[in-house]
Order: sequence, then structure tokens, then C-alpha cells
Amino acid sequence: MTVVARVGSVTLDCPDPRALADFYQAVTGADREHDGDDAVALAAVPPGGINLCFQRAADHRPPRWPDPSAPQQFHLDLYADDPAAALARMIELGATLAPHQPGEGRWTVLLDPAGHPFCLAAAP
Repeated sequence: MTVVARVGSVTLDCPDPRALADFYQAVTGADREHDGDDAVALAAVPPGGINLCFQRAADHRPPRWPDPSAPQQFHLDLYADDPAAALARMIELGATLAPHQPGEGRWTVLLDPAGHPFCLAAAP
């Protein structure tokens, strides 16, 4: 297959880009590449991976997953060598457990501080 393009970054809408970047920076250990009032970009971890970016959306309404009237639109999958320790730390940093937990224990669904769902699973 011929590669036409590669993913460089994923950008999440949110009411406060710096606050959400603080959360994901603490989770991933990524450095900030850009830090502005309306947008923040974190460097890819590991290098060559995908950058996480956050942009201000004044009327941001978080998804109400799994409610189809306000779907998640997308989510991140995060892997940890010690999922239990990672879960505890993410909750300390401001994540909350999602009320709906599919996957029969293979992963845990959390909501970031702006309400975006993401999954935590054991590293493959």
C-alpha cells in the first residue's frame, strides 16, 4: 500500500487549552512545543509519534458517551505497564471514571478534565 500521508497530531477542543494540556502532559510526560492562550501543543512521546494539541472552543460541550445524542466523536487509547497505578494517578490528576465500562475488564474508560472519554489498558 502506498502511504499518502501520516498522522502528525490530534487536536481536542476544550474550554481551557492550558488546563487540559497540563493534564495530558502529566499523564504522558510530553514537553510543550507551543503554549498560547488559544492553543497548546505537546510533543510526541515517543519522538516520531503523534502530537497532542488542545484548542479553545468557547462553546465546548463535552460528549455524553455512550449517549448517541452527544457521542464521543473519537477517543484516545492510552497504554500503561501498570494500569492500576496509572489509573490511580490519572484520577489524582483530575480524570474521572466513566459510568459506562464496556470491555469486560480489558480496559478502563475515563473522562479527562474537559469530559473527553479515553481508554486505559495494559501495554501490549
